[in-house]
Amino acid sequence: MQENQLRILTYNLHKGFSVGNRHFILHQIREALVDTGADILFLQEMQGEHTEHEQTHHNWPECSHSDFLAEDVWPHVAYGKNAVYKVGHHGNAILSKHAFHSWENINVSPYVWASRSLLHAVIRLPEHDDDLHIICIHLGLIGAERRRQFDTLCKRIDGFVPHDAPLIVAGDFNDWTGQAEKRFYKHLKLKEAFRTLHSRYAKTWPAWFPMLPMDRIYYRGIQPVHCERPNHALWKSLSDHAPLLATFKL
Repeated sequence: MQENQLRILTYNLHKGFSVGNRHFILHQIREALVDTGADILFLQEMQGEHTEHEQTHHNWPECSHSDFLAEDVWPHVAYGKNAVYKVGHHGNAILSKHAFHSWENINVSPYVWASRSLLHAVIRLPEHDDDLHIICIHLGLIGAERRRQFDTLCKRIDGFVPHDAPLIVAGDFNDWTGQAEKRFYKHLKLKEAFRTLHSRYAKTWPAWFPMLPMDRIYYRGIQPVHCERPNHALWKSLSDHAPLLATFKL
């Protein structure tokens, strides 16, 4: 982390598989993530366990995928399940160069068949008095489901995040109609980093020809100085989502 700056990245990594699930590419994804130089990663569709894939893919890590990605770069890891099935589970993860004061995984699923959660962590940044609250989220595909999840997220922030504390909410919002912005700004005074700097949302899906603004980085109490969708050709061959990378002034 540069002095008084924080570099964060949000990415739906598609459980470590290429588009169409043809190749297991977690090793290539790790290399791309390390190259970004991010201080904190907000990751969605992190595979926690899959007993069948573990047997059929020779390069499947022996440790958890979150620990594999974090090794030697991000010493602090939080993983929260949001989908559990017979052969395993997947969810959200936060990888950080700075220690967690605390973290909690909160279920925001109105339907059993579409499990979703938000991962809320509190980070103590060196030489800063205020705790940084960060929330990694992957919202549902159905509008009615997302509206209920927005309400749950708002109540979580109202109840657990001091109004003057720095806050980042990032992830895959599945919100191509822009409903999140109206709710977040009106109720929570949250702004979206790419939109603040470029007057529009970043299009992040599908990665090979981005058309929809699915991935966002919302903030409060800190100032974005840079936000981009990395355009390196490598990202187009990894997940079906493109990443979003932002730098904040603390």
